[in-house]
Amino acid sequence: MIDRDMVTLLGIVAAALLLGTITAEIAARRATSDRARSIAQNLRARMRSWWVMAGVFVVSVAIGGVTTIVLFGISSFLAFREFITLTPTRRGDHRALFWAFFVIIPFQYLLIAQERISAFTVFVPVFVFVIIPARMAAAGEVKDFLTRVSRIQWGLITCVYFISHVPALLSLELEGYDGKNATLLFFFILIVQLNDVFQFVTGKLFGRHKIAPLVSPNKTVEGLLGGLIVSGVVGASLAWATPFSPLAAAGIAVGLAFAGFLGDITMSAVKRDIGVKDYSSLLPGHGGVLDRLDSLTFAAPLFFHLVRSMFSGE
Repeated sequence: MIDRDMVTLLGIVAAALLLGTITAEIAARRATSDRARSIAQNLRARMRSWWVMAGVFVVSVAIGGVTTIVLFGISSFLAFREFITLTPTRRGDHRALFWAFFVIIPFQYLLIAQERISAFTVFVPVFVFVIIPARMAAAGEVKDFLTRVSRIQWGLITCVYFISHVPALLSLELEGYDGKNATLLFFFILIVQLNDVFQFVTGKLFGRHKIAPLVSPNKTVEGLLGGLIVSGVVGASLAWATPFSPLAAAGIAVGLAFAGFLGDITMSAVKRDIGVKDYSSLLPGHGGVLDRLDSLTFAAPLFFHLVRSMFSGE
C-alpha cells in the first residue's frame, strides 16, 4: 500500500508536523498575554493530536487496504455516536438506532471492502432511508416523528455515507495509476486538512470580515481565501503523486478546499442548533471525531465521484 510517492508525501507531512510542533513550543514560551497563551496551548494540543492521527493513518495504510476501511468504519461509528448522543431520542428510536450502529454501518463498509461500488453508493440514501422511518413508525411513537427521523437520517448521511467515500477511493480503477490509490487517498486528506489549518492561520493573522459569525465566529473571508490559495498551490505542486495534470490538480484542490469549508460551517450550524461548542472532547485541541471529520463530509463524495467519472475506466 505504501509506494515511493507515498513515502515522499509522508516525509513532507512529518516535516510539516515537526515544524508545527517547534513553532507551537516557541509560541508557548514567548506568550505574554492570556490570549496568546490560550492560542499557544490550543496549538500545542492540536499538534499532539495531529501526530497521533497521522501515526494511526500510516499504520493502517502500511498494514493494508482492509485496515484503512476498518479505521474509517470505526471513525464513522464514533462520529455517529457523538451526533446521536447530543440529539434527543425517544424509546421508539432505540431499535432503529441499534440497526444503524450494528447493521447499517458495518454493512456499508463491507460493501466497500468487497468493492461493490454501485451497491455502496445507493445503500444508505435509498434503502436505509426507507428502512429507518418504517422501523420507527412501527414502534408506534408519533411525537416529533419527522424531527426524530430527520436527525437520524442526517447523522447517517454525514457520519456514515459521506465519510465512507474516503476509503472507497481505494477501490477505483484508475488508468495508469495501478496500486497507488492509497497515495490518492492521502492526497485528498492532506489537501482538505491543510486547507483547515491555513484557513485557521490566515484567519487569525489577517481575518477582518466574518462570513457567518453566528455559525462559526472564526471563519473569515480572508481565512477562506488563504485556505483556497494554499490548497491550489499545494495541489499543483503535488500533481506528480496523482493521476491529474498540475492544472487539474490545482483546480480539484481548490474545489476540495471549498467543499471542506462548506462541510465545516454546515456541521458547525448543527452544533449551534444543539447548543454545544464541540461534538465531544475525545481529541484534545480538536473536539470530537466529528469535529475533525466535518470538512471531509462534503469533500469526500465530491472527490470520489469526480475522480470516478473523469479518471476511472469504469
